[in-house]
Amino acid sequence: MQAIQKVRHRQADIDGLEVFFREAGQAGQPTVLLLHGFPSSSHTFREVMPTLADVAHVIAPDLPGFGMSSSPTIDEYDYTFENLSRAIEHLLDHLGVERFFVYLHDFGAPVGYHLATRAPDRIRGLIVQSGNAHEDGLGAQWDDAKAYWADPTDHQRAKLPDWLTFAGTRDQYLAGLPEGVRMLQPPESWHLDWERMRRPGNIEAQFALFTDYANHVARFDELADYHSAHQPPALVLWGRHDPFFDVDEVLAYHRALDRMDAHLYDGGHFLLETHAAECADLMRTFVLDNA
Repeated sequence: MQAIQKVRHRQADIDGLEVFFREAGQAGQPTVLLLHGFPSSSHTFREVMPTLADVAHVIAPDLPGFGMSSSPTIDEYDYTFENLSRAIEHLLDHLGVERFFVYLHDFGAPVGYHLATRAPDRIRGLIVQSGNAHEDGLGAQWDDAKAYWADPTDHQRAKLPDWLTFAGTRDQYLAGLPEGVRMLQPPESWHLDWERMRRPGNIEAQFALFTDYANHVARFDELADYHSAHQPPALVLWGRHDPFFDVDEVLAYHRALDRMDAHLYDGGHFLLETHAAECADLMRTFVLDNA
């Protein structure tokens, strides 16, 4: 009989920031680092952690500026994905974690890839869920963003969709979904996200990270070199209705990696909101096969 694994809720002082994280499983097991995306938090992983913790030591932090972690203003903290990755790296060091699997979702992908390219030997494998590392996944919906990154003027910014609102936060979960899948989405998730985004200065912090995403895209050739040289085993999970990252990205991972298993679901950008049980079982098997 599988033991019931309880999730622990902890905080750590990392580089002067209070970093909140969820932890489950035992330290002697292979570690899985779960990195959430915009605009969410470790709350994303609430349903997969107990299953995964049966075979792994699971750590799910709230990135600085998200969830229950500190949210300094842009005058107090330089919101770049490299800086976020340093905070997570120092959290892992604080917890005594040397090697780990890393889950890459949305904004968590540039954070995780900074960790992977700085210290490739620490990475046991990649679990990718709507985490982009190739141009293939950036369809026409990214044209306005690319135009702004190339020319960050007020004129170009005015062409961007107004997504840093309650409605925009909700759309991260619901956009592009057929009605049958929309009904599976628990609304408390986007309400929690928006509550944390309403902290003073957080909207500006989120826009700073959106701007820095251009530097992640500029690293795609470097990430291709990382994939080619190190060939980490990968599990790719995708919602076919994701309006932000095209499903062509899955095939790009397939071409890049020799050991890659992909699963496509009738879900959206936040796949774990609707398919947590299916994904947790796959993640558990992936860890057992590659530990």
